[in-house]
Amino acid sequence: MLLSPAHFAALMNGLAWTVGLSLLSFVGGGAVGFVVALSRISGSRVVRFISSAYVQLVQGTPVLILMFVLYFGLSLFGMDVPPLLAASVAMTIYASAYLGEIWRASLQSVPLTQWEAADCLALTRVQRLFLVVLPQALRIATPSTVGFMVQIVKSTSLASVIGLAEMTYIGKLINNSTFRPFTTYLVIAVLYFGLCYPLSWLARRLERKLNVYHRPAA
Repeated sequence: MLLSPAHFAALMNGLAWTVGLSLLSFVGGGAVGFVVALSRISGSRVVRFISSAYVQLVQGTPVLILMFVLYFGLSLFGMDVPPLLAASVAMTIYASAYLGEIWRASLQSVPLTQWEAADCLALTRVQRLFLVVLPQALRIATPSTVGFMVQIVKSTSLASVIGLAEMTYIGKLINNSTFRPFTTYLVIAVLYFGLCYPLSWLARRLERKLNVYHRPAA
């Protein structure tokens, strides 16, 4: 037996925390990332500059450092931040920058003629964006968005450093009691693969299905 039933049950509990943190990060990062994407294509130069600076700052900072700042740094000011909150906020910030850039690129990849055609219909900029451009950009962005979810799932393992009881943290505890690192982390690797492979497969499938340029000629 690779692991005892008690240890395996503990890993399943850690798996639930991993999935929960991944979902929180994706939903929160998606909400903020959508605002970032719209800001990146804003007509205001100031808004574009601020959003661009935000993206570059976040992408240039390791997500582990963000967790350290939120968990350890804020405690210097008397703020007791729970591990889950620190990890969720850090992962949300991390995801928002990358999802914002994915969606910004998707919006800008829609041909300019689509904006011009919508303008000929006397639509406002907001109507052009949400009724004409955004549906086309969504088709382009879906494969990359699903693929990025794999990065979110794997990055949740960093939360073990600040004490969040996700799979990697539970694995450390099991290894400390059994001294079987190969077996313990092999099981964890299989569990992570079970989470990530379906997402990778779905991203590839969506890319082939939604990209009309890759379809074989009739």
